[in-house]
Amino acid sequence: MQRRSTLKLLSGLAALAALPARSQSGKPLRLIVPYPPGGPLDIVARALAERVKDSVGVVIIENKPGAGGNLGADLVAKSPPDGSTLVMGAVATHAINPWLYARIPYDSIRDFTPITGVAQVPNVLVMNPETAARLGIQNVGDLVAYAKRNPGKLNYGSGGNGSAGHLAGEMFKAQAGVFMVHIPYAGGNPAQLALLSGQVDLTFDNMASASANIKAGKLKALAVTTARRAHAMPDLPAIAEAGGPLASFDVNTWFGLFGPAGLPAAQVRQLNKAFVDALNTPELQARFTSLMAEPMPGTPEQFGEFVKRERAKYEKVVKASGAKVD
Repeated sequence: MQRRSTLKLLSGLAALAALPARSQSGKPLRLIVPYPPGGPLDIVARALAERVKDSVGVVIIENKPGAGGNLGADLVAKSPPDGSTLVMGAVATHAINPWLYARIPYDSIRDFTPITGVAQVPNVLVMNPETAARLGIQNVGDLVAYAKRNPGKLNYGSGGNGSAGHLAGEMFKAQAGVFMVHIPYAGGNPAQLALLSGQVDLTFDNMASASANIKAGKLKALAVTTARRAHAMPDLPAIAEAGGPLASFDVNTWFGLFGPAGLPAAQVRQLNKAFVDALNTPELQARFTSLMAEPMPGTPEQFGEFVKRERAKYEKVVKASGAKVD
């Protein structure tokens, strides 16, 4: 009799473990995207929601843009830790904004539970082709040599003070020991138009937005900003391959899933498995390839340590740049 009771208990526990990782509140899972609809982060969030519905149930995407992503991130930081609300955080919300904004309503480490990394999109160092030809710049080594011989004569555009392109440029200047003038624009598109027209010499652009012009020969790509070459453009070297003080150069646009602080460990494991399994499906990997994105699934612990390293890295870069948002 006791053996039968034990078997029934074990069977019940197994059935419970196989249930979808729904929130303790029983509500549908809300996945907050802290940016407007239509961008790569939003597209990936919607693709993920479709792939995990069998394991976590219905996932409702809510776009909550504002304050550089801080508005949506703060909403999740202040949500109950019942698994009903997650945020698709990013390098901006969790690594850059804590140092960029004079006041930020959350702590990007203490107020969140890491679930898993989702994807990274490499940035690419691109020049106006006519400018590169005129100055005899064919690669990163040529760029550094010219900039050292001609301090302040090169300029680079970005989508604004504190943007990923701005901070990549500041990191490049610091590590290479060169000075280039920063010209901020009101967004990535105006900065790219300025580069295409020759108003600026170079930019550190998002690969997804720059790829069409690179393939058409309208932009000259010198290198990707990630530590290793990108799958989308394997023939393009990484800046780090230039060696010397640039050997550790590593900048990319990444995003991943977070819940509020205090999310129960068992639920974190269930959510992690559901989303990591989805990230490893051929369908999602094909979608990522079309966006020039590379999946970055992992354990909650791995993602948490990654975020801490990124936050520490950007503290130095933001402070050195002098960028600030009141």
